[in-house]
Amino acid sequence: MCGRPRAVVHRGTFWARSVNATVRESQRLEDEVLAAEEPLSARVPADLHGQRLDAAAAALFTNFSRSRLAEWIKAGRLQRNQGTAKPRDKVVVDDQLLLTPEAEDRVEWAPEALPLDILHEDEHVIVLNKPAGLVVHPAAGHHSGTLVNGLLAHAPEMAALPRGGIVHRLDKETSGIMLAARSPLAHKSLVAQLADRSVSRLYSAVCRGTFSGGGTIDEPIGRHPTSRTKMAVVRDGKPAVTHYRIAQRFGAHTQLDVSLESGRTHQIRVHLAARKHPLVGDPVYGGRATRPAGASERLLSKLATFSRQALHARELTFLHPGSSESMHFSAPIPEDLAELIQCLSEEDPA
Repeated sequence: MCGRPRAVVHRGTFWARSVNATVRESQRLEDEVLAAEEPLSARVPADLHGQRLDAAAAALFTNFSRSRLAEWIKAGRLQRNQGTAKPRDKVVVDDQLLLTPEAEDRVEWAPEALPLDILHEDEHVIVLNKPAGLVVHPAAGHHSGTLVNGLLAHAPEMAALPRGGIVHRLDKETSGIMLAARSPLAHKSLVAQLADRSVSRLYSAVCRGTFSGGGTIDEPIGRHPTSRTKMAVVRDGKPAVTHYRIAQRFGAHTQLDVSLESGRTHQIRVHLAARKHPLVGDPVYGGRATRPAGASERLLSKLATFSRQALHARELTFLHPGSSESMHFSAPIPEDLAELIQCLSEEDPA
């Protein structure tokens, strides 16, 4: 169960180009990648008419905290109708807001030799198995010991790429397969594949409660209205679609196979919690843990000591940026999650 994940490669269609054309395109892509970050625009909807600018910005640019947006407004990084604006300015319907996020501080992105479980690497991509507990990207409180620090030590050229080559994320306590770009060509290709939903991701999850069958959760996700560190299903959130099917039923729990059409922050955790089936061990969206009727002491102990959300990114499929080859990778369920599932099968039978 805990052996090294095996990578499976499916042969796809190759497309041919001249060497000179490839070099020219690579240079053009590199120029684009190294350019300043794209501004983000938003139009003020009717329900925000009359709100303060800082409040409207928080509602429209939900990927950033209120404190960070406030700093950027004061620094002139948020324009209103192509002009400067102040936090207390009142917005009106159809105002055009243009936000230029501040580039991240690359000084904090120090290379750091860390153990990496690499499943595949070549000149364009790195596929790896992230353990639970590893932060993906340097941020406040996590300036070292992150996946990006380790990748920069392993492949220094990734420092020139946006976000150190990271094109998607897993939460700190979610384990499983991740994909990173190693070249400008790969970065542009992988970002495009993620945007058009051609990257396939399959997760294993263990949640509280039982399901009658598989299904789809199609609910928008945005910043929680009162807790800015959390996400929630909200009316004006971004579209988010989660598909699930039953992998294994237990008495008071269910193991699911989950796939995504979108990649919103905490999407699986938020969607399942919204359906009253939070992930086992989720410290943010799990709510008060319930005691299953008739549960054994062994099961209660396992549930109480499982200290992370029971979520693992098990499979990943994408087109190789350099060859258009369809590549598929899988990683077995890690030991802690496997032990939880085994305990449920023995102590919480359907």
